[in-house]
Amino acid sequence: MTTLRRWLGFGVLVLTVLLIVIDGTVLAMAIPFISQDLGATSTQMLWIGDVYSFVLAGLLVSMGTLGDRVGRKKLLLIGAGFFGAASLLAAYAPTAEMLIVARALLGVAGATLMPSTLSLIRALFPDPLQRRTAIGIWTAATAGGGALGPLVGGVLLEHFWWGSVFLLNIPVVLLLIPAGAALLPEAKNPDPGPWDLPSVGLSMIGMIGVVYTVKEAAANGFHLSVAITAASGITALWLFVRRQQRLPRPLIDIDLFRNRAFSGVIGANMLSVLGMAGLIYFISQYFQLVQGYNPLKAGMAGLPSTIGAIAVSLLAGYLVAHTSSRSVLTAGLAIMGVALAPLVLLTPRTPYPVIAACLLLTGVGMAMAFTTANDIVLSSVRKEEAGAAASISETGYELGMALGIATLGSVVMGIYQRFQVPAGTPDDLSATAHDSLAGAVQASEQLPSAQGQELLTAAQDAFTSGLATAAGVGALLLLTAATLAWRLLKSLKTSENDTPATH
Repeated sequence: MTTLRRWLGFGVLVLTVLLIVIDGTVLAMAIPFISQDLGATSTQMLWIGDVYSFVLAGLLVSMGTLGDRVGRKKLLLIGAGFFGAASLLAAYAPTAEMLIVARALLGVAGATLMPSTLSLIRALFPDPLQRRTAIGIWTAATAGGGALGPLVGGVLLEHFWWGSVFLLNIPVVLLLIPAGAALLPEAKNPDPGPWDLPSVGLSMIGMIGVVYTVKEAAANGFHLSVAITAASGITALWLFVRRQQRLPRPLIDIDLFRNRAFSGVIGANMLSVLGMAGLIYFISQYFQLVQGYNPLKAGMAGLPSTIGAIAVSLLAGYLVAHTSSRSVLTAGLAIMGVALAPLVLLTPRTPYPVIAACLLLTGVGMAMAFTTANDIVLSSVRKEEAGAAASISETGYELGMALGIATLGSVVMGIYQRFQVPAGTPDDLSATAHDSLAGAVQASEQLPSAQGQELLTAAQDAFTSGLATAAGVGALLLLTAATLAWRLLKSLKTSENDTPATH
């Protein structure tokens, strides 16, 4: 392939990443409109939001290995068409139940796309320096898409109905499929073995069970049904590993985890996402419900992290070439940890420039860490296993995000729910206020002015205190991840014997 065609093909992969990431964040803006238009219950609204991530996490490993077998280009193009059809179904869903089904189908399609984009980078760019540059751009697109989602959603919902946030995917898919067919190379394992369906089922049951357990336990506590789900998920994953060890041609080569570079990066990446998840999830609520920003302004307030990530993603490959993968990854994780540390002092009156500086540094560290981590994951395995490696990396990311939101969310809400309501507050309004900060805003509006303001101030102080504590926990997790990466990658060398990542 010519250099021009490689980069044009890579442009298709970037477009695919933007499609997935924007779709994952744009829905948050449409939730109030969907609830009102479809008359969805609170449980249905939770499923509309969560079913995508459940299905995505459950199928990532299976779809990554399927791409190794049938062809990553073929799977990406089929998945893109499926994504477009599911988006159309979601846009015109007449009921909440149909929208839940459509969101689940989007999760299936998303699971085919994400590992395919990352593994195809390995096929497009055999040259390590070009590959690192490409992964840097891929990381920047991931960060940029996450920030674009709320902004695009805000603009669409100003002029159109809620279904427009899903119709946005259609023209992208119509461009992506013919461009991908013309520009992308096919890449697959020439001798992969069968796609073992029992392994696929065990993987899906295990991952969905674990992710569901974490989210449900954080939201409603650890009760009997959660315990049963947890036991089912863990048992399925144990059986999955045992089956892979016994199969002559396993779905995933468990020996991948014997590679210190591979397992060390997956572990560090998962810890770093866990540490960041609380900030990512709760900072927009802080901007809107504590600082009083409207949704569009809150989305713009989070842009410094995206700007930092985009700016530095393109430099990560250069830094690796002139230092080492170990140094850049460790430095990135440490910068993220240091950036979160000042937020331990967060209050409702903290000036925005202070928060913006922390977010900017977080984006810088994130770009260094995630770009380098993905390069190490792809470089530390044989090219035939790129799809499986990419899917494991993405699964670690999804699991880290779910665990982070659940555990750090529990920290935030545990502290928040201890605030004292003003004397004389009715029990029903007190319960609403303690349920969430949004509930406290609603409750305050139904009380006399002075009493309502007292309740709202107490709630905002408690929420901010919880967020500050979560930031401290996140900082410790990120610094732990940096230490883990430095120790485990001491003798890092990729599978490309002529290109050690430590140089």
